[in-house]
Amino acid sequence: MTHGDHSTPAEPVLVSLSAPARRSLVAGLVQPVGSAPDTARLVDADIPDTALAAVLVGIAHADSGFVARTGSGPRAVAIVAGTVAALCGEDILTALADPDLAFLKGLKPPAIEALRTVLLGIETTDEQAIIAALRVLEA
Repeated sequence: MTHGDHSTPAEPVLVSLSAPARRSLVAGLVQPVGSAPDTARLVDADIPDTALAAVLVGIAHADSGFVARTGSGPRAVAIVAGTVAALCGEDILTALADPDLAFLKGLKPPAIEALRTVLLGIETTDEQAIIAALRVLEA
């Protein structure tokens, strides 16, 4: 309202604000074998922990993401934990051997986005078993 304008002020407009939906740590992560994009590096997640840790260190600093391949539910959880550890500069071998489920479930949205930008998927021949194993990471 300008000086000297005696018109009635406009009614306030009520707008409902809600927080954006939190991206899931694992929803849509599991894929059938052969579905990895051509630009993604394919990593055998069943290699020994020391070799996998070395791969994850390099991937955490690469320009493109990767797809892990495993048929093991516990190994799928470990690959999520190991990738997060690599991105955070934490002990990857410990994360692979003993994933901290409470820490992973408590990741903030930017950390989840970072993970999902690097870990593009987990390929498997048994999608239902891997999905079931990853449910322990749902908040």
